[in-house]
Amino acid sequence: MELFSVQTFLFLFLLSLYLYFYFNTSTEKPIKKPGPKIYPIFGVLPDFWKNRHRFLDWLTEILRDRPTNTNVIWSPIKGYVFVTANPSNVEHMLKTNFENYPKGNCFTTLLEDFLGHGIFNSDGELWKIQRKTASYEFNTKSLRNFIMENVTVEISTRLLPVLTKASETQQVLDLQDILERFAFDNICKLAFNIDPSCLSINGTGASEFMRAFEEATTICSERFLDALPFIAKVKKFLNIGSERRLKKSIKIVHEFADNIIRSRMGQKVDKEKDLLSRFMSNEENSPEFLRDIVISFILAGRDTTSSSLSWFFWLLSSHPKVEQNILKELETIRVRYRKNIGETYSYNELHDMHYLHAAISEALRLYPPLPADTKTCLNGDIMPDGTFVGKGWQVTYHMYGMGRMESIWGKNCFEFLPERWIENGVFKHESPFRFAVFQAGPRICLGKDMAYIQMKSIAASVLERFEMEVKSKGKVPEYLLAFTLRMKGGLPLRVRKRCIDEINWCES
Repeated sequence: MELFSVQTFLFLFLLSLYLYFYFNTSTEKPIKKPGPKIYPIFGVLPDFWKNRHRFLDWLTEILRDRPTNTNVIWSPIKGYVFVTANPSNVEHMLKTNFENYPKGNCFTTLLEDFLGHGIFNSDGELWKIQRKTASYEFNTKSLRNFIMENVTVEISTRLLPVLTKASETQQVLDLQDILERFAFDNICKLAFNIDPSCLSINGTGASEFMRAFEEATTICSERFLDALPFIAKVKKFLNIGSERRLKKSIKIVHEFADNIIRSRMGQKVDKEKDLLSRFMSNEENSPEFLRDIVISFILAGRDTTSSSLSWFFWLLSSHPKVEQNILKELETIRVRYRKNIGETYSYNELHDMHYLHAAISEALRLYPPLPADTKTCLNGDIMPDGTFVGKGWQVTYHMYGMGRMESIWGKNCFEFLPERWIENGVFKHESPFRFAVFQAGPRICLGKDMAYIQMKSIAASVLERFEMEVKSKGKVPEYLLAFTLRMKGGLPLRVRKRCIDEINWCES
C-alpha cells in the first residue's frame, strides 16, 4: 500500500473515531454560527475534508455569510488562518501595510527545492533586487515587441494549423491541453529563447522538460493541501513515493536550465531578446540566481493564460450573444485598419479591442487563474474591518470568492456579463483591490500586459476562424486544486471553420 493511501486511511480513521466520541458524548446542541464549525482538537479539518472537492465554493459560502466577508478559521495543521474577500483588507495587506505581510517561510520552504529563491519565492531585499530588474525589463518596448513576435508566430504556425486539422477531421480536442502546450512553448521562448515544440500539428509534440515541469508543479501544489504534512517530510527523507518523483523531475528541470545558462556564458549577450539574456547582462548574477528567476517566470506564465482562456472559451459556449459582440468588434477593427481575415493583429489593434478585453476580464473575475493567495503576518495587526490578525498567522485573500460577492459586484455577481466593464464603449478599469487577479501594490503582476496581449491575440485569431462545440456545454466543469484553476478532465470540444461571407458573419 502506498504511503498516500496509508495517510488517507490514518486520517479517516482518527477523524471517524474522534467524531464518534464527540457527537455521542456531547449533551448540548451546538450553537449555529456563521462560518465552518470549529471542532475541538481537529478545528476546521472535518468540514474541510467534507468539502475538499468543492473547496473554493465552500470557502466562498463561508465568507459570504460573514458581515465583512472575512473569517478566522483554525486547524491543528495550519493554526489560525485569516481569510478575506474584503477589498479594504486586501488593500491593507498588499499595499498599506505591505511590509508586514510577506510570503513567509511557511510558503517559501515548500517551494525552495523547485524555485530556489526566485522572484516568486523570495521576500525582503532579495525580492526587491529581482523585482527592480524585472520591472525595468518588462517596461521596455523591445521586450513587448519580442513577446508580440513570439505570440504571432506561435499562433500562425502552431495553434491555427492544429485547429484547422481538427476541423477537417472532426476530431475531439482537449482545448485546455492545446492551450497549455501553446503557453509552455511561448513562455520558454520568452524565458530562454528556446522552443520546446510541445504544440505540434500531429498532437504528439512534447518535451521531457515540459513533462518534468508539469509533474514538479503538480506535486509541489499538493504539498500545500496535504492533510498530514509530516508524511511528505517522511517521504522526502526516505526518498520514496511522490517526493522521489518530485526530486527526479526537479533534477531534469534544473539541468535543462543550467545547460542553457552554461552555453550562454562567455557569449555576447543580446539584451534585446529573452529574459535570461536580459538578466545575464548583469555579470553579478550567479548561474543559480539566473536559473531560479527564469524557472519562476516559466511557472508564472505556464498555466495562467491557458487556464484563463479555457474558462473563457467554455463561458462563450453558453453565451452566444457575447461571442457575437466580440465578432462584431473584430469586424470593426478590421474595417478601421483595413485588414483581411487571417492577418495577425498588432499591439495597437489589440489595444482597441475593448469588448474582448472586457469579456476576458469577466472570465478572469469568475475563474481567476490563481484562485487564492496566502501571506504571513509578521506582527499582530488590526484589519480595516476590525478583525485582529495575530503574529505568525497565515492571511489569505480569496480571489475566487471575491468575484462572487454581492457586496463587490452586485446581485448579478454570478452572471457572465462583460458589459459591467464597459463605459461609453470603452473598457473601464477596476480597482486592483476589488479585482485582485493580478495581485496589487508592490507585488502587482509584471506580466499583466503580456497576459492580455497573449489572451486577446489567441481569442481574436481563433474566434474569427472557428466555431466551437463544447462537449460539456451548460455544465460547469469541475476544477482541480493546484497552483492554477485548471479544469478537471480538460475542455473537450469540436471545432469547425466559421462561414464568412466577405464582411458578414453567418453560421454554417
